[in-house]
Amino acid sequence: MTKRPLAIALSSVLLLLGLAACGKSEPAAEGAGHKAAHKHISAFDGDAARGEKLAATKLPTGQACVDCHGAGGMKPIDAATPVIGGQYQDYLFHSLQQYRDGKRDHALMTMQIKGAFEAGTLDEQGIADLSAYFAGQDGPLGDLHGK
Repeated sequence: MTKRPLAIALSSVLLLLGLAACGKSEPAAEGAGHKAAHKHISAFDGDAARGEKLAATKLPTGQACVDCHGAGGMKPIDAATPVIGGQYQDYLFHSLQQYRDGKRDHALMTMQIKGAFEAGTLDEQGIADLSAYFAGQDGPLGDLHGK
């Protein structure tokens, strides 16, 4: 007699028990240190109209996005400041997240984004909104499509 049918039966039982355990939901922890559940915001959940208003809003440092990048992200104040109008939306979204999280460093941008996030004047939805606004501009950026 082989042990194979017993092993298959045991594996099936363990699989079913594992699936049943995954289906259980635990109540959210209460008290200090508990963060409220939040909606996942993706790069494409932004609202360009809200982003336009936010781009002109002074952050805790006293500067707004348009102060350096210009209206629509099209007229930077100097050659060192990038044109962000028309840039890919997901690129903008992830770049702002990286500045916020300290994974990307720039003397001014890190301070602006991280400071605004910590002060509560910029959140994940705001990052998506800014990304939608700047990406929606007709910028000089292009790709190799049709080349």
